[in-house]
Amino acid sequence: MTEIKNVAAELGRFRQRILVASLVVVLAFSGVVARLVYLQIVRYQDLRDQAENNRTAIVPVVPNRGLILDRNGVVLASNYSAYTLEITPSKVANLENTIDELSQIVDIQPRNRKRFKKLMEDSRNFESLPIRSRLTDDEVARFAAQRYRFPGVEVKARLFRTYPYGELASHVVGYIGRINRAEKERIDDSDEADNYRGTEYIGKLGIEQSYESQLHGTAGAEEMETSAGGRAVRKLASNPATPGKSVMLSLDIKLQKLVEDLYGDRRGALVAINPKNGEVLAFVSKPTFDPNLFVDGIDVENWAALNESIDKPLLNRALRGTYPPGSTYKPFMALGALETGKRAAGTIIQDNASWTFGGHTFRSHGDIALGAVDMRRAIVLSSNVYFYSLANDMGVDTIYDFMKPLGFGQITGIDVNGEVRGVLPSTEWKRKTYKRAEQKKWYAGETISLGIGQGYNNFTMLQLASATATLVNNGVQYKPHLGLSLIDPITHAREPVSKNAPIDLGYKPQNVDIVRRALVGVTQEGTSTKVFAGAQYLSGGKTGTAQAVTIGAKEKYNSARMEERQRDHGVYMAYAPAEDPQIALALIVENAGWGAGVAAPIARRVFDYWLKGIYPSEEDIANVRKGQGAAPIGTPRLASDISLSAP
Repeated sequence: MTEIKNVAAELGRFRQRILVASLVVVLAFSGVVARLVYLQIVRYQDLRDQAENNRTAIVPVVPNRGLILDRNGVVLASNYSAYTLEITPSKVANLENTIDELSQIVDIQPRNRKRFKKLMEDSRNFESLPIRSRLTDDEVARFAAQRYRFPGVEVKARLFRTYPYGELASHVVGYIGRINRAEKERIDDSDEADNYRGTEYIGKLGIEQSYESQLHGTAGAEEMETSAGGRAVRKLASNPATPGKSVMLSLDIKLQKLVEDLYGDRRGALVAINPKNGEVLAFVSKPTFDPNLFVDGIDVENWAALNESIDKPLLNRALRGTYPPGSTYKPFMALGALETGKRAAGTIIQDNASWTFGGHTFRSHGDIALGAVDMRRAIVLSSNVYFYSLANDMGVDTIYDFMKPLGFGQITGIDVNGEVRGVLPSTEWKRKTYKRAEQKKWYAGETISLGIGQGYNNFTMLQLASATATLVNNGVQYKPHLGLSLIDPITHAREPVSKNAPIDLGYKPQNVDIVRRALVGVTQEGTSTKVFAGAQYLSGGKTGTAQAVTIGAKEKYNSARMEERQRDHGVYMAYAPAEDPQIALALIVENAGWGAGVAAPIARRVFDYWLKGIYPSEEDIANVRKGQGAAPIGTPRLASDISLSAP
């Protein structure tokens, strides 16, 4: 009986085990089924995409950068293909040893090593960085034969930016360079992140920078099938990149070169504008630099030479250099007097070579008494006394209110980044600028020197040229611009660059006419008469001398006793032809002295070129460079016969 009970108990326990095991099997099977349902139905699309991604790779296709052209179609920036030797630091065990071994196969100079280290500082460790650019075919072949020795090193075909005319117009054209860390972060946070995948270069300066979005183009992509090891097997799909648009500038590069040649080794700036539409015809800053140095990352020696030079070749003087305008300010003061009713054109002022105010004597340049002068005679003969008294009559804030709409001390809005404002003084400006109470106060004596373009006045040549263009265009103001049109890379259709509508400052025609007639008098009987002798057109202009350092009230200016960089700057503003202005300009030659002797001769050659197609002789160019130019000498050439040649 007991045995029967034990058997029954054992059977019961066995059945329980069978039941538990069955339940475990059922639960496990249910889990598998549930997982399969989840993977096959719920996660199907996601897992399918992941599997597809493991099999395929999306490779960005970088677009070709657009060209930069002058107004006549001369190419100022283009692209060419070449091979580079590149290293990915994160994939190299010993970087120094690797470079040493590579130098046995490919020519790697110390400057290449220094530039590579500088690139590493601005880049991420996993980025591919060039150690040598523009490899020869022999160098490519030698490396390819020993490629297996250098993990993390490869030869890549790249499109390189080139500036065929080197230093010519470098401040305008600008340059591109490798995208640094800050730029990368900015791009990643913008809507342009996808468009810059695979792109390693970006515009850094000039037109290259300000028209970056148009020049860059639209990135494409290739969908590649890959092996388990990540090797590309075949192309599955392709979306080609769209090349960037080319930018045609209003600049005339032949005129630009003429002006740069006329400056020679001297420092300065010139801006020439078409007053009827704001097109910038020449935009010169001297000295210049070679933008090709920056494309692959400038080496330490060249960077030090440019950055530490006393001549500051990297400074765009036309855009960022500020100077007192000197006597070129007087025509605007005269127009301001007429428009505000502070003085009539016929009012006579006695010029006895000095003017005293508040116990301080303000002298005329050269201490020459001009006698009785009205407005026209004061402009033609450049009477300081006349404009000292006029500034006192107008007052600093009236001067400010009139000059501000003309663009003095304001951002013109030209389509190149980096423009500075300069200083157009006012009582409010002084309160905001200075800290101590006695410095904040505006003193009446400070107004006097403003009338002759000195004192706190500090403007760019761009502002002076723009104001001149507005004046001679009867007060109708156009925003200066360099971009003329965008050229579609596919259709080659030209799309004009959008421009702001002109602003009419509302000057009375008779007032503008009085000032313009006086400016013509300067070239016919005034300070620049000799320079424009024999010209085939009539022009107007005003010479100026801008102080580089302040001269004491009891001291006389003597350039022979001063160091070269303390001497006065020569300034000139002008327009032509007088009856229907087609070109207006402003220029400065630093530390060169009197504007009529050094600046006006450059303006004469610019007008000859633009209006008559005349190019000066080599003898004449050499003369102007020395500051000895007056009317042109030698046998002039036709501008159409002059060809540009790349350096």
